[in-house]
Amino acid sequence: MTTEPNPEAKNTAAKSGGNGKRRKALTILAVTVVVAGIAWLLYHLLYGRWHEDTNDAYVQGNVVTVTPQVGGTVVGIAVDDGMKVQAGQVLVRFDHTDTDVAYQQAVANLANTVRQVRGLYKAVDAGQADIAARRVALEQARADVARRSGLVASGAVSAEELAHARAQLAAAEAALSASQETTARNRALVDNSTLAANPQVQAAAAQLRQAYLAAQRAQIVAPVSGYIAKRNVQLGQRIAPGTPLMAIVPLDEVWVDANFKETQLKKLRLNQPVELTSELYGDDVVFHGKLQSLGMGTGSAFSLLPAQNASGNWIKIVQRVPVRIALDGKELHEHPLRLGLSMDVDVNLRDKGDGLLPTTTDNGKGLVTDAYAQQLSKADALIDGIIRDNLGGGSR
Repeated sequence: MTTEPNPEAKNTAAKSGGNGKRRKALTILAVTVVVAGIAWLLYHLLYGRWHEDTNDAYVQGNVVTVTPQVGGTVVGIAVDDGMKVQAGQVLVRFDHTDTDVAYQQAVANLANTVRQVRGLYKAVDAGQADIAARRVALEQARADVARRSGLVASGAVSAEELAHARAQLAAAEAALSASQETTARNRALVDNSTLAANPQVQAAAAQLRQAYLAAQRAQIVAPVSGYIAKRNVQLGQRIAPGTPLMAIVPLDEVWVDANFKETQLKKLRLNQPVELTSELYGDDVVFHGKLQSLGMGTGSAFSLLPAQNASGNWIKIVQRVPVRIALDGKELHEHPLRLGLSMDVDVNLRDKGDGLLPTTTDNGKGLVTDAYAQQLSKADALIDGIIRDNLGGGSR
């Protein structure tokens, strides 16, 4: 006779097995959580608390717009997008026919003015000689009148002859006065100045400088070295002064603007070291830089329409502050970046940096160009040559 198994015993065994599996799973989960917590704690203590990172960062740089200083018709374009140019290199040429004519007129006007002023100096010298001659004639006339006045009573000289002598004296006095006035007027035009410093010569020289610069500016040069972008000028186009023709981007002077959350700014300081990577080169290429400046406001504060939070339906949104990062020039030369590329930024907080705001004023030159510096000096040399060539035998 067989014995039937007890159903209650089966249920008890099944429950015991299920509880064991559940207990084992919970134990594994608890161990995993503890290990993860320990790992996170170690990461935070050894690395995380010493770093702030963001991937909301983009390459920025100066975009130098090339604009003409004078108007003209385009007859030559020497560059195209992507080409490298040096400061002072000719980019665009205008038709120079009108400027050449104006320049030649200004040259002739300066030469003629120099000769006219030379004539004024000569007139002053001639006036001095004429005054001396007039004085001699006046003294002679006075002597004739004095001599004849004593002889009229004796009848040796007639009254008519005396009147004639007195008329000659009056004429001599008038001639001397006129000569003195003419000489004084000519002297006023040239007194206390050399020929080159004469106001008339200076005015003509200024006109020549203007014409010379207009002729030079018919060739548009690059104000800085860099790479051409956004060229939109075409041959035959009539260009007005100030029209944007193209842009030059100095890629060796780019920087990175990283937008950190306001909750990340607590330990950020100037000149802290930064490591950056770009998807253009991948993680194999690491750029190094310095935290150059902390933004003076959030992005929304400087937007065209700043946010107004005075309504009752206000929701707090964590703001971001732009932080500028200066890059290493040698690394930029080896691995050029492009404007607008996204970057991953990691700031090393172990370095305490130099505070939140700069404490000194930068008295450096800043952004300057000397691409146009030689134009006026060449014009001055030209003016000196024209004046020298028209001085004649004598110089002042």
